[in-house]
Amino acid sequence: MKPFVMTDACPCGRQHQKKTLPYGQCCGRWLESESPAPDAESLMRSRYSAFVLEREAYLLKTWHASHRPAGIEFEPGVKWLGLEVRTHTQDNGTHAQVEFVARQKPIHGAAVRLHERSRFVVGEGQWQYVDGDPL
Repeated sequence: MKPFVMTDACPCGRQHQKKTLPYGQCCGRWLESESPAPDAESLMRSRYSAFVLEREAYLLKTWHASHRPAGIEFEPGVKWLGLEVRTHTQDNGTHAQVEFVARQKPIHGAAVRLHERSRFVVGEGQWQYVDGDPL
């Protein structure tokens, strides 16, 4: 994987005025610093970018302790094809849900879609991913 720079288009695909935001103005703000994502959708997008960039430490840090795995194994050669955030629902000040579709293509085989409604809570002073239901 080539080194990622702050001016590259953000992997999450978030747009402003029909133009994909640069990584440094999007997910890079949270992946490259100690600043927490301000809401569940931003955390979802930054976690997608962390999967693309294989940033295990960020993924584990933003995973709620009740469901956090001991580690993450990234599939070699997988190509991430895009993220579509369908809905972001703020249930209250500390709980939210995000429905998304993430697409990827393994090195061998057909492209696959992960369609999920994810649950997020505020824990340890930041938004954290809890778990999700496949849709």
